[in-house]
Amino acid sequence: MGKGCITATKYFLFLFNLLFFIFGALIMGFGLWVLLDNQSFIAVLQESSTTLKVVSYIFISVGSLSMAMGFLGCIGAIYEIRCLLGLYFTCLLLILIAQVTAGVLIYFQRDRLKHEMSNIIKGMLVNYTGQNRTTEHTWDYVQRTMKCCGWTGPGNWSENVWIRNSSVSMYPCSCRNETLPGTDVKETGLCEHLSNILPVYETGCMHSVEGWLLENCGVILGICVGVAVIELLGMILSICLCKSVVQEDYTKVPKY
Repeated sequence: MGKGCITATKYFLFLFNLLFFIFGALIMGFGLWVLLDNQSFIAVLQESSTTLKVVSYIFISVGSLSMAMGFLGCIGAIYEIRCLLGLYFTCLLLILIAQVTAGVLIYFQRDRLKHEMSNIIKGMLVNYTGQNRTTEHTWDYVQRTMKCCGWTGPGNWSENVWIRNSSVSMYPCSCRNETLPGTDVKETGLCEHLSNILPVYETGCMHSVEGWLLENCGVILGICVGVAVIELLGMILSICLCKSVVQEDYTKVPKY
């Protein structure tokens, strides 16, 4: 391989590693969002869903490792260090395997996740008190913004302990249909109503929530595919550059 070709390969590899570092940061950010978010529907699931936590830890680990490998790849490419290039190739291969494993886990566990999600939400509706709990307030936010009530419908709330044992007609305030006449709408908790015909949304949140999850999964899938393509290109370029390096010159590496 000629000197000009080696130089071009080196700088192409540097560019790909820079992109790889950025995509790794995005993947790690998504994993942290799933694990720490308390303002979206994910917060309702993360207390009880073991599978969701495992997947989020995989994304955080893969993202962190991707960033570290992007940095090592940049150093190895610029200074043409064969051991770093070899380590970079090996770690890229391991990261790719981990990503495929996470994807396969999500794909084959999707029915279990859906069933798990349904049980978590129905259990939360039964024990809902309207007190200052992250999951309950998050679910109130979901019902208000998506204009829905319950999981499959408002009938799910009839199993709630407080509503079932109350002597007056009660309903979740976040289910209040704002288009119907009545008093001001409260954002959380349980509201009383004089009539047995409750002023709530008639549709459940299941389809809206599933659509929201699919939409966000599509974005993440696109990012993961982009990272996988960059990984494959990085592996090819690192092998080509590694083979072209005849003798390593460690004097070029900066000393701190």
